[in-house]
Amino acid sequence: MRYQRLDLNLLTALRALLTEKNVTRAGESLCVSQSAMSGILARLREYFDDQLIVPVGRRMELTPLGESLVGKVNDLILMVDATLGTKPEFDPATTRRHFNIVASDFVVTVLLLDVLRDLAQRAPGVTIEFRQPHRQSYQDLETGEVDFMIAPEWSNTPGFSHAQLFEDGYSGVVARDNPDVGDSVTLEQYLALGHVVCITNSGTPMFDNWFAKQHGQARRVEVGFPGFAMLPFLVVGTRRFATLHSRQAVLACQGKSLRRVRLEFECPPFVEMLQWHKYRDHDPGSLWLRERIVERAQALPALG
Repeated sequence: MRYQRLDLNLLTALRALLTEKNVTRAGESLCVSQSAMSGILARLREYFDDQLIVPVGRRMELTPLGESLVGKVNDLILMVDATLGTKPEFDPATTRRHFNIVASDFVVTVLLLDVLRDLAQRAPGVTIEFRQPHRQSYQDLETGEVDFMIAPEWSNTPGFSHAQLFEDGYSGVVARDNPDVGDSVTLEQYLALGHVVCITNSGTPMFDNWFAKQHGQARRVEVGFPGFAMLPFLVVGTRRFATLHSRQAVLACQGKSLRRVRLEFECPPFVEMLQWHKYRDHDPGSLWLRERIVERAQALPALG
């Protein structure tokens, strides 16, 4: 189908080329050969009378026109998806809808496990894929690759719709029989301990980034792990110290192996936010699920 001399089938290819800035990778994302994608790029260059992607040293970069098209093409494709994918009614009991959600294992543990239990009863046909936050998460939200992203308020990106979920802070967790730590730790004691920390592919976790700016790289990190959920288990049977989100610390210390420790120095509180693309605002399925997420967040117990 053509509109103003442009084959509309080329729109998805144009988005891939503008996103990847590479013919080979764009072709791989669409399961198209490199030669076919090169042909598509040639047709797009002819239509726009612009190179769109040009070599700059050893890398490829977008031309000014190419840069100006990125957001517009994304918005156009998402508008089409939202228009064609939105149904006049959404019945959670019978739907077969699939959702992709970007969330840390911390958020999954303290909030989304309850949401999953709700879905098992109220929407048994709904399927969920969780994705760990990474550096391209907001790009995936922009392009419609994911439906929702849950992240701290400070990392919100303008242009996305959002809703506040819950507030949290930080607590320490140690083995119950740890002789070095009492019910609380001062900053001096904290710096003298061996630490277990989270290592992520989305950058330095918020607490670690803040602590380094406030106090320098003074902590003695003995164990690093890619995620938050395992950190409590890594201090069991040791004298190590894990700094967790307080809600996660409360859950971790429900058993007999661990205990929660108060931090006797100022730590930054934070607010977890739910974000989605504005073109999903009136999608009945998206609306229903985000209402369930917000509902469960509001039901979380207050922190003691």
